[in-house]
Amino acid sequence: MENIILEMRNITKTFPGVKALDNVSFKVSEGEIHALVGENGAGKSTLMKVLSGVYPAGTYEGEIHYDGKVRAFSTISDSEELGIIIIHQELALVPLLSIAENIFLGNEIAQKGVIDWRETFARTKELLAKVGLNEAPATLITDIGVGKQQLVEIAKALSKKVRLLILDEPTASLNETDSHALLQLLMEFRRQGLTSIIISHKLNEIKLVADKITILRDGGTVETLDCHTQDISEDRIIKGMVGRDMEDRYPPREPDIGPTLLEVKNWNVYHQQHRDRKFLHDVNFHVKAGEVVGIAGLMGAGRTETAMSIFGRSWGHKITGEVLMHGKPVDVSTIPRAVEAGLAYVTEDRKHLGLVLMNNIMHNTTLANLDAVANNGVIDDRREMQVATDYRKRLRIRSHSIYQETVNLSGGNQQKVVLSKWLFTNPEVLILDEPTRGIDVGAKFEIYSIINELAAEGKGVLMISSEMPELLGTCDRIYVMNEGRIVAELAKAEASQESIMRAIMRSGEKH
Repeated sequence: MENIILEMRNITKTFPGVKALDNVSFKVSEGEIHALVGENGAGKSTLMKVLSGVYPAGTYEGEIHYDGKVRAFSTISDSEELGIIIIHQELALVPLLSIAENIFLGNEIAQKGVIDWRETFARTKELLAKVGLNEAPATLITDIGVGKQQLVEIAKALSKKVRLLILDEPTASLNETDSHALLQLLMEFRRQGLTSIIISHKLNEIKLVADKITILRDGGTVETLDCHTQDISEDRIIKGMVGRDMEDRYPPREPDIGPTLLEVKNWNVYHQQHRDRKFLHDVNFHVKAGEVVGIAGLMGAGRTETAMSIFGRSWGHKITGEVLMHGKPVDVSTIPRAVEAGLAYVTEDRKHLGLVLMNNIMHNTTLANLDAVANNGVIDDRREMQVATDYRKRLRIRSHSIYQETVNLSGGNQQKVVLSKWLFTNPEVLILDEPTRGIDVGAKFEIYSIINELAAEGKGVLMISSEMPELLGTCDRIYVMNEGRIVAELAKAEASQESIMRAIMRSGEKH
């Protein structure tokens, strides 16, 4: 018989104007990996914040039963004491502290108020061995990649005697290799009897590791699927999430491709920090009117650096090469000049670089083009309100009003606000860097539809994505990057996951 470690009963949580959770019930058995899926705004993260004490007892209705007892957590510390550890999508590590210091931060190994460094480093080594991370305990967090940082977070959880590990989008920022390693680690923990709850939009990963899948929609529980008693397809999960069959993941499009809009010639860039290291080598590409062009490549291939260096030289130094619009050289040496030349760049890091999170939808929408809503340097409130209302309607942004703070929007809706901001500058070429990272399948479909609409209007779209099926499903042409070079250009008809990987591997041998 299954031993139920956690049961959440009839959980209801309301924010001003929004019922985030509506009578949600949810059971987790000891020693299983239980996946929690749903569209952005379905209530997954809110439910886990209720469980972990981020939203304390008294701010929601319903009961939490853990280890056979009713619990009322007032703080995160209360839930952590019982072994419930949550790792949020935005990692909570201090960049300029070491791995060891981060693991035991707030939980220091000390005697009479003095930290025992020998014991701290010895324990850190043991924990790093458990998560398969081969780094010195004294290494600074800022000197390791996101994949390794995720493992440090898990080591930190293990240091607190974790019994129920909650992972919110653990692989959203990881490449395929790091994602696979993390999932293997979770399955190893399951063999050791650890219980995990995983929130993810990557349904192929959910299918690989989950014992059970609970689907939330619009703040309510739809169903729980048992992966051991039935064969569950991705389409079956999607149907539960969106409430309908999705015949096609990518909206159909008839390309109407015109003349060349953007051309980048012999683009060379040196590294931002390691200033004697050449990072981009003779990059050449073009984008035509009405065309969606993809850039594929592994993490670190130079895709984001290419986009940022072109967009106002916001990355790199000692930059040489030419940028042409309509065949004529343009000045892209600063962000305002790049915008004036007809470029816009939607960053992959919407929370830190794309939005002012504590500001509302209206102010974020007009931020990149304030002149257009001002008279003699004074903002016309009515005009700004009208612009934000139009974009909210056009991009189908789900919010209670244009005055809602963007920090309270789901990931998909935040991404639409960033898109609104740049569309309001009326660009000719829109560079989209990981436009669907961390958003659900329904919101992805809407973003793809917006991309199609932009192409139909004659704009050029340059799209960077780590998800190859996404590039294959949306792009007319794909450039492949590896080690700072364009190593292949593939027409839609010849592009496949195999041909992209072949180009990367061949270029790796060559260079």
